Amino acid sequence: LNEARLTRVFSTIDERINHLSEFVQGYGKFAKLPEPKITQINWQDLLKQLSVQWQFSFDAQQQATITADAVQLEQLLINLLKNAHESGCASEHVSIELENKPHEVHIKVLDRGKGMSDTVMQSALIPFYSTKSTGSGLGLALCREIIDAHHGHLALHNREDGGLLVRVILPAV
Repeated sequence: LNEARLTRVFSTIDERINHLSEFVQGYGKFAKLPEPKITQINWQDLLKQLSVQWQFSFDAQQQATITADAVQLEQLLINLLKNAHESGCASEHVSIELENKPHEVHIKVLDRGKGMSDTVMQSALIPFYSTKSTGSGLGLALCREIIDAHHGHLALHNREDGGLLVRVILPAV
Protein backbone atom coordinates (compact mmCIF):
# COMPACT_ATOMS: atom_id res chain seq x y z
CA LEU A 1 0.00 0.00 0.00
CA ASN A 2 1.23 3.46 -0.78
CA GLU A 3 1.49 6.06 1.95
CA ALA A 4 -1.45 8.24 0.76
CA ARG A 5 -3.80 5.25 0.63
CA LEU A 6 -2.63 4.06 4.05
CA THR A 7 -3.29 7.53 5.45
CA ARG A 8 -6.85 7.46 4.01
CA VAL A 9 -7.45 3.99 5.46
CA PHE A 10 -6.32 5.06 8.94
CA SER A 11 -8.30 8.30 8.67
CA THR A 12 -11.44 6.30 7.82
CA ILE A 13 -10.83 3.90 10.69
CA ASP A 14 -10.29 6.82 13.08
CA GLU A 15 -13.50 8.48 11.90
CA ARG A 16 -15.50 5.25 12.37
CA ILE A 17 -14.04 4.80 15.87
CA ASN A 18 -15.10 8.34 16.80
CA HIS A 19 -18.64 7.79 15.44
CA LEU A 20 -18.91 4.43 17.18
CA SER A 21 -17.69 5.95 20.44
CA GLU A 22 -20.33 8.71 20.21
CA PHE A 23 -22.94 6.09 19.41
CA VAL A 24 -22.02 3.91 22.39
CA GLN A 25 -21.97 6.91 24.75
CA GLY A 26 -25.39 7.98 23.42
CA TYR A 27 -26.75 4.48 23.79
CA GLY A 28 -25.38 4.28 27.34
CA LYS A 29 -27.26 7.45 28.26
CA PHE A 30 -30.39 6.17 26.53
CA ALA A 31 -30.31 2.74 28.16
CA LYS A 32 -29.72 4.04 31.70
CA LEU A 33 -32.03 7.02 32.00
CA PRO A 34 -32.33 7.58 35.75
CA GLU A 35 -35.62 8.34 37.48
CA PRO A 36 -36.24 12.11 37.21
CA LYS A 37 -35.28 14.21 40.24
CA ILE A 38 -38.06 16.76 40.13
CA THR A 39 -37.08 20.28 41.19
CA GLN A 40 -38.21 23.80 40.41
CA ILE A 41 -36.36 25.27 37.43
CA ASN A 42 -36.25 28.97 36.61
CA TRP A 43 -37.15 29.20 32.90
CA GLN A 44 -35.03 32.31 32.18
CA ASP A 45 -31.96 30.85 33.90
CA LEU A 46 -32.29 27.66 31.86
CA LEU A 47 -32.62 29.60 28.58
CA LYS A 48 -29.64 31.82 29.41
CA GLN A 49 -27.55 28.73 30.15
CA LEU A 50 -28.59 27.13 26.83
CA SER A 51 -27.96 30.34 24.87
CA VAL A 52 -24.26 30.16 25.77
CA GLN A 53 -23.99 27.08 23.53
CA TRP A 54 -26.86 27.55 21.04
CA GLN A 55 -28.29 30.52 19.17
CA PHE A 56 -32.08 30.83 19.39
CA SER A 57 -34.69 33.47 20.08
CA PHE A 58 -36.98 33.50 23.11
CA ASP A 59 -39.14 35.86 25.11
CA ALA A 60 -36.63 37.36 27.54
CA GLN A 61 -39.45 38.83 29.66
CA GLN A 62 -41.35 35.61 30.29
CA GLN A 63 -40.92 34.49 33.87
CA ALA A 64 -41.91 30.95 34.74
CA THR A 65 -40.94 28.08 36.98
CA ILE A 66 -41.05 24.58 35.58
CA THR A 67 -41.02 21.46 37.73
CA ALA A 68 -38.86 18.78 36.12
CA ASP A 69 -35.48 17.09 36.35
CA ALA A 70 -33.10 19.96 35.51
CA VAL A 71 -30.41 17.79 33.88
CA GLN A 72 -32.90 15.82 31.80
CA LEU A 73 -34.84 18.91 30.69
CA GLU A 74 -31.60 20.61 29.67
CA GLN A 75 -30.54 17.51 27.69
CA LEU A 76 -33.94 17.39 26.00
CA LEU A 77 -33.66 21.03 24.93
CA ILE A 78 -30.04 20.58 23.78
CA ASN A 79 -31.11 17.66 21.56
CA LEU A 80 -34.03 19.63 20.12
CA LEU A 81 -31.91 22.75 19.52
CA LYS A 82 -29.19 20.66 17.87
CA ASN A 83 -31.77 19.15 15.51
CA ALA A 84 -33.25 22.58 14.77
CA HIS A 85 -29.80 23.93 13.89
CA GLU A 86 -29.18 20.92 11.64
CA SER A 87 -32.52 21.39 9.85
CA GLY A 88 -31.04 23.65 7.19
CA CYS A 89 -32.42 26.96 8.45
CA ALA A 90 -30.48 30.01 9.58
CA SER A 91 -29.75 30.22 13.32
CA GLU A 92 -31.98 33.27 13.70
CA HIS A 93 -34.98 31.13 12.69
CA VAL A 94 -34.62 28.79 15.67
CA SER A 95 -36.76 29.70 18.67
CA ILE A 96 -38.13 28.36 21.94
CA GLU A 97 -41.54 29.33 23.30
CA LEU A 98 -43.21 28.54 26.61
CA GLU A 99 -46.92 28.49 27.28
CA ASN A 100 -48.39 27.94 30.75
CA LYS A 101 -51.74 26.17 30.79
CA PRO A 102 -53.81 25.39 33.92
CA HIS A 103 -52.55 21.80 34.30
CA GLU A 104 -49.57 21.62 31.96
CA VAL A 105 -46.65 23.51 30.47
CA HIS A 106 -46.06 23.59 26.71
CA ILE A 107 -42.50 24.09 25.46
CA LYS A 108 -42.14 24.61 21.71
CA VAL A 109 -38.90 24.40 19.75
CA LEU A 110 -39.40 25.84 16.27
CA ASP A 111 -37.27 26.09 13.15
CA ARG A 112 -37.70 27.06 9.49
CA GLY A 113 -35.80 24.10 8.04
CA LYS A 114 -37.09 21.55 5.55
CA GLY A 115 -39.48 19.85 7.99
CA MET A 116 -40.11 16.09 7.87
CA SER A 117 -41.87 13.82 5.42
CA ASP A 118 -44.71 11.72 6.82
CA THR A 119 -42.51 8.61 6.66
CA VAL A 120 -39.68 10.25 8.61
CA MET A 121 -42.11 11.74 11.15
CA GLN A 122 -43.60 8.29 11.86
CA SER A 123 -40.15 6.84 12.61
CA ALA A 124 -38.34 9.86 14.10
CA LEU A 125 -38.90 8.87 17.74
CA ILE A 126 -37.80 5.25 17.26
CA PRO A 127 -34.33 4.47 18.69
CA PHE A 128 -31.56 4.19 16.07
CA TYR A 129 -33.64 5.73 13.27
CA SER A 130 -31.79 8.61 11.63
CA THR A 131 -31.80 10.41 8.30
CA LYS A 132 -28.38 11.93 9.02
CA SER A 133 -25.27 10.19 7.70
CA THR A 134 -23.53 10.71 11.06
CA GLY A 135 -26.64 10.44 13.23
CA SER A 136 -27.02 7.76 15.90
CA GLY A 137 -30.82 7.90 15.94
CA LEU A 138 -30.82 8.41 19.70
CA GLY A 139 -31.49 12.16 20.08
CA LEU A 140 -35.27 12.24 19.60
CA ALA A 141 -35.67 8.77 21.13
CA LEU A 142 -33.91 10.05 24.27
CA CYS A 143 -36.19 13.11 24.25
CA ARG A 144 -39.22 10.82 24.17
CA GLU A 145 -37.82 8.74 27.05
CA ILE A 146 -37.24 11.89 29.12
CA ILE A 147 -40.78 13.13 28.46
CA ASP A 148 -42.28 9.70 29.21
CA ALA A 149 -40.38 9.62 32.52
CA HIS A 150 -41.97 13.01 33.35
CA HIS A 151 -45.45 11.71 32.37
CA GLY A 152 -45.56 14.22 29.55
CA HIS A 153 -46.00 14.14 25.79
CA LEU A 154 -43.84 15.01 22.78
CA ALA A 155 -45.24 15.74 19.31
CA LEU A 156 -43.68 16.71 15.98
CA HIS A 157 -45.54 18.94 13.50
CA ASN A 158 -44.54 20.44 10.17
CA ARG A 159 -45.13 24.19 10.17
CA GLU A 160 -47.38 25.73 7.54
CA ASP A 161 -44.71 28.02 6.07
CA GLY A 162 -41.89 25.45 6.34
CA GLY A 163 -39.94 24.06 9.22
CA LEU A 164 -40.75 21.95 12.23
CA LEU A 165 -42.47 22.51 15.56
CA VAL A 166 -41.58 20.14 18.38
CA ARG A 167 -44.12 20.46 21.20
CA VAL A 168 -43.19 19.18 24.64
CA ILE A 169 -46.04 18.96 27.14
CA LEU A 170 -45.15 18.56 30.80
CA PRO A 171 -47.68 18.25 33.61
CA ALA A 172 -47.76 21.32 35.86
CA VAL A 173 -47.07 20.37 39.45
